Amino acid sequence: MRLTKPTLFTNIPVTCEEKDLPGDLFNQLMRDDPSTVNGAEILMLGEMLTLPQNFGNIFLGETFSSYISVHNDSNQVVKDILVKADLQTSSQRLNLSASNAAVAELKPDCCIDDVIHHEVKEIGTHILVCAVSYTTQGGEKMYFRKFFKFQVLKPLDVKTKFYNAETDEVFLEAQIQNITTSPMFMEKVSLEPSIMYNVAELNSVNQAGECVTTFGSRAYLQPMDTRQYLYCLKPKKEFAEKAGIIKGVTVIGKLDIVWKTNLGERGRLQTSQLQRMAPGYGDVRLSLEAIPDTVNLEEPFHITCKITNCSERTMDLVLEMCNTSSIHWCGISGRQLGKLHPSSSLCLALTLLSSVQGLQSVSGLRLTDTFLKRTYEYDDIAQVCVVSSAVKVES
Repeated sequence: MRLTKPTLFTNIPVTCEEKDLPGDLFNQLMRDDPSTVNGAEILMLGEMLTLPQNFGNIFLGETFSSYISVHNDSNQVVKDILVKADLQTSSQRLNLSASNAAVAELKPDCCIDDVIHHEVKEIGTHILVCAVSYTTQGGEKMYFRKFFKFQVLKPLDVKTKFYNAETDEVFLEAQIQNITTSPMFMEKVSLEPSIMYNVAELNSVNQAGECVTTFGSRAYLQPMDTRQYLYCLKPKKEFAEKAGIIKGVTVIGKLDIVWKTNLGERGRLQTSQLQRMAPGYGDVRLSLEAIPDTVNLEEPFHITCKITNCSERTMDLVLEMCNTSSIHWCGISGRQLGKLHPSSSLCLALTLLSSVQGLQSVSGLRLTDTFLKRTYEYDDIAQVCVVSSAVKVES
């Protein structure tokens, strides 16, 4: 017999107004009903619990518990009773018996009881195989088996999306949908990052010094509802320099999801390692380390650029700065930056000004590798808000 939590007893209230023909009869019957709540008889939910009437559903991540009882229906004493419980899945066979030792004897009308537990980690068909062997008084060895077949269903549908930031940060959006037929209490949804990253959860806000979840005070997920969780991953210091040259598939981490259902029945699910395809930066990557949000019209401002050699060869770079209709570079164009070895970086402080108000795009940088005579163009690398010098820019 499967061991599950009971359910709250529900009834169907039948009532009427006092001026109707039954008068107060229906209301009195509900008040006398022991399953109703005193003072709230018209509520369907009662104070009693109902024992499970069938096997019910079992979902991936929950704990399967079963009560096994071997009863001696004969009038003879049997000896050397061995009870074995195995769980057969599509990929493996697991021994769930608490003890593999045989019981010396079992008298008539007596029984051997055992409770087994197993955290379900596979979906699909499961078969509980209960095997019993014993010896009769005549010394004959007997053996029989019973099979209990059940399906393990998928409780959640998890979808992930990755967003790559220019600052080497990675944003992970996890969409979690409840695909069961009953509400879930989401106890915990966390991201366990790989050794390369530190993670920050973006699912709460600070209100009056307290951390309040963005999902409100009720953490319930109704059937077929979806909730979105957001995480920000930043490369650790020892990996930060290499983050810009990582190519191919990288491991981000895995999601750990814990929920509760009927009367606190707990379930836990861990995803496999989440992977993302690192963005391609070509041979040379140019990123911005510092840039002001707002600048004054026709007044110089400074930006800091970082140049990373993502190729497997040494480069000899020359920097050219080309003016646009609104952005004008200040400094010497065509200057030598020197040799840049593979996986190495250098930072450049550049000065420019804008002759047009509004939101302006920073463009016009050109890097030339003199070894291969190859030029790399960088346009629309950032945007700044240009205001009149009469408007004071807050630092």
